[in-house]
Amino acid sequence: MRAFVVVVEEGSLSAAARRLHVSQPALSQSMNALERQLGVQLLKRRSTGVLATEAGMTLLAEARAVLSRHDQALAAVSRHATPEESALRLGIPLELPTDLLTQPIADLTAAYPRTRVLARHMSTAAQFAALRSDEIDVGLVREHPIGHDLDAVLAVEEHLGVLLASDQAAKLARPDGIRLDALVGLDWVGFPRDGSPAWYDELTATLRSHGIDLGPPAPAGQELIADVKIAAVAAGGTFALAPPNWSQPLPESITWSPLAGHPLVRRTWAAWPASSHRRDVGRLVAALDCRCPAAPRDSARRQ
Repeated sequence: MRAFVVVVEEGSLSAAARRLHVSQPALSQSMNALERQLGVQLLKRRSTGVLATEAGMTLLAEARAVLSRHDQALAAVSRHATPEESALRLGIPLELPTDLLTQPIADLTAAYPRTRVLARHMSTAAQFAALRSDEIDVGLVREHPIGHDLDAVLAVEEHLGVLLASDQAAKLARPDGIRLDALVGLDWVGFPRDGSPAWYDELTATLRSHGIDLGPPAPAGQELIADVKIAAVAAGGTFALAPPNWSQPLPESITWSPLAGHPLVRRTWAAWPASSHRRDVGRLVAALDCRCPAAPRDSARRQ
């Protein structure tokens, strides 16, 4: 029923399969089996997608009611969980979008009132280790986990822009943003590779391909906090990367600008142990599952 509802909402088997994280053939077989079981046609297949038949619309209304009652029953039972079972340990990176967790945690709290979210700032590498050693239940990581022991869904994509001294930004600015190769000759305020190796390699490969000299690597274990970025850029001769709508206030001497062509996209995944059967973890992960394309180009905040 849940899969059927998603198919009707998406209007496409392929889009529904992506949302449900199953293959399209498997989903199509499930819909065919459901129609055979009920003895009616539920979906009209067209080249542009699928539409619910009259019987399908009837099932849609009933399915939503059944699923709502199902979720209410689970939430009611979850209130009897012991206090030890009600802590959801969450790993988060630096520079997480301020509104990313607000609604998912509100939804989680409504469904599981006794679940408390305990958040810890951790690098991606540290979160992977903590997930595998049962120290956290969900991690928000900057690279997709490798292997079959962890599952992941894309939570958010951010087009990174550049922080520059304001006078430098004024010289380099173009109508569509600052070209990445215009930063040649400036020092990059970077983060250490050990915190997120795959993301570091992807990012630095793009910088090098545009002629940027990365300079000496940042010391292992050193976190690149916002205050360090701002201080380094204010000193001149450097640039740092930051997402649109960065929550950190910027002084007048520093400007955030978009990069022309948006060559740097930072992705954050929600990862959790594949063996986990916790329904509160599933609820949070489902709420974090990205339903939209990368951040819009006009959403950058300039200061």
